Amino acid sequence: MHIDQIPLDRLSVSKANMRAGKKPPDISDILPSIIKRGVISPLFVRPNCNAGHFEIVAGKRRYFASLEAAKQGQDGVTLPCITLGEGDDAEALEISMIENMLRQNPDQVTQWESYTRLVKEGRSVEDIAATFALTELQVKRILALGNLLPRIREAFRAEEIDAATVKHLTLATKAQQKAWLALFEDADGYAPRGQQLKAWLFGGASIATSAALFDLAAFDGQIVKDLFGDEGYFADADQFWAAQGAEIERRKAAYLEDGWSAVEIVPASVYFQTWEHEKTPKRKGGRVYIDVNGKGEVAFHEGYLTRKEARRQGEGGSEAAKQPAAVRPEITAAMTSYIDLHRHAAVRSALAANSGVALRVMVAHAICGSPLWGVRVQDQRSRNEAITESIETSVAEARFDERRRAVLAVLDFDPDEASVALGHEPRNGVSGLFQRLLELPDAVVMEVLG
Repeated sequence: MHIDQIPLDRLSVSKANMRAGKKPPDISDILPSIIKRGVISPLFVRPNCNAGHFEIVAGKRRYFASLEAAKQGQDGVTLPCITLGEGDDAEALEISMIENMLRQNPDQVTQWESYTRLVKEGRSVEDIAATFALTELQVKRILALGNLLPRIREAFRAEEIDAATVKHLTLATKAQQKAWLALFEDADGYAPRGQQLKAWLFGGASIATSAALFDLAAFDGQIVKDLFGDEGYFADADQFWAAQGAEIERRKAAYLEDGWSAVEIVPASVYFQTWEHEKTPKRKGGRVYIDVNGKGEVAFHEGYLTRKEARRQGEGGSEAAKQPAAVRPEITAAMTSYIDLHRHAAVRSALAANSGVALRVMVAHAICGSPLWGVRVQDQRSRNEAITESIETSVAEARFDERRRAVLAVLDFDPDEASVALGHEPRNGVSGLFQRLLELPDAVVMEVLG
């Protein structure tokens, strides 16, 4: 490898350069050091059609910084350059991309432009992934930006649109993209983003293909693919529920055939409360609860009875089971009541003396539900579809959605939950949520309560 010092006036930027374009690059971070010490790391160049002149394949920012240094009075500026052979444009572009990615990560739209040029030069997705040490899925995600309108891509490049919104826009038809873009560019309008955008595109709550119990290959309905990943969504919720319901009934029949005493389907409007049930094996009459939620997800709770049923079963058990352990003397019902009430009084007294802990207990029960009281979410829907859509796309609803997602993130909940008030125990139970609230400062807990 040979490095030559080439004068500035004999250099120009190659069209194969990844950062080629009319807009000058940002050089604010490297200009001071280049003015003081010059360019240390060599540029990659190749001969162009003019004898003695070269075009820059990689190093555009260093070149522009050197031009600025020359304007500030430095004379006879030369740049260290490695001269490449006269290869094809695809090879030159690959060198430019590798060199640029090592120095400053290009934005995703710039990557899309470069990958698209490589594809036009004959490179496959597999070739691009191998060259840049990426997975094929990562390359496909970048290439998926080609399904967006140019104006949307430019807004994404300028960071006017976040990645989540762009991901959902890849699901949209060109007509939907144009309609959304009109709202986005209207100073008095509001363009839905994030989860609201997904609901706007699908006309309501979207159901992911990951929720399906049935075989997707045998599904006759339409599935809209997320071009940024492997996830897809059902275009028609009614078709999904028909197929999902049939599969739930099939699995219910399989449980009964397997010897379970009963199988109950818990509808989406009701939450399965684990604290209201007691774990009971199949041989003792435990039943299966099939818990269905509004997002189409199904959980199978095997071996449960209600606490009342379990207690009644225990009272009617065998004589051996009724025999008390030798080291545990029986106590009367009155004594049990005495102990329970005094224990409750002690806990209540301790909570009254520690308002912070009491607040967290209250918030945990407000979110998960309590046998003594509950919180219901106000329905923001109207019989008039136009009014419902107006509310869903309003500025106030968008701001509230941002706060909801922030609270869900703080609590380590699924960000796609429709409400902070779950009405059921989360993944780690009400005790897990209470422990999480104990870790948070009072100000954050008040934000959750708000």
